[in-house]
Amino acid sequence: MGTTQLETAPEPKYWHLKTVLAEALDSEFAVGEILPNERELAARFGVARATLRQALEQLELEGRLQRRRGVGTTVAPPRMGVSVGSAQQGWPGASGDDWEAADSTPAVPPAAVARLLGTEADESVHIVRRSRVTGGQPVAAELLYVPTASVPGLSAVDLPAGPARARAVLRELQSLGLDGEEQAVELGSARADDAKQLDRLPGAPVLVVTTRYFAQGRTAAVAVATYRADTCRLTFGDSGDMEIRHQERRAS
Repeated sequence: MGTTQLETAPEPKYWHLKTVLAEALDSEFAVGEILPNERELAARFGVARATLRQALEQLELEGRLQRRRGVGTTVAPPRMGVSVGSAQQGWPGASGDDWEAADSTPAVPPAAVARLLGTEADESVHIVRRSRVTGGQPVAAELLYVPTASVPGLSAVDLPAGPARARAVLRELQSLGLDGEEQAVELGSARADDAKQLDRLPGAPVLVVTTRYFAQGRTAAVAVATYRADTCRLTFGDSGDMEIRHQERRAS
């Protein structure tokens, strides 16, 4: 990692240093490699440690670095592409689905979700909780809302709340013919429950992907997936669809 002249930079020192550090991460470091400690880096670049910390914090927010307790600051893996608007549509839990079902319980959904489902404000639905892990790191959490009318066969299934019941809801849902999907993406802040599941602080930036599934001329289910904004990105193919891309950054 080289040095650079920061005294005459027209932009804030920490921001210029962030750019220099980012270039070094691409050319000199491999994914998972531990950076030198703050004292060494500050001395190398001739900046105060407070300036260095600002640059490192910004790179962490951008998903370029990860701070691991007891390990240090390491180079983060590339962001995972969020598959939105893909031509390959399918029910949650279908073959090739990378999500892990954790639980399913009956509850009244938020008012906004109830409006999408077309259910009564006080009507209980099946709520399936799922998570997605990449490289041992939690990257997304999902709540799948399924009205009772979409899975009538589930009434004959006597299973307690848990992964088995969640999988049963998904199996019943897949018996419907999928007419299509409608998706929306927005930037949000992690709520307390999502933050805990994603190993982030409450209020951390997240990508919220809402998917509305249609079958038999109505909304059959609604999924609200929360992705860590520091580990995920939106990628578009030539057709305008988004796709999952997973690459490893290599040291030059």
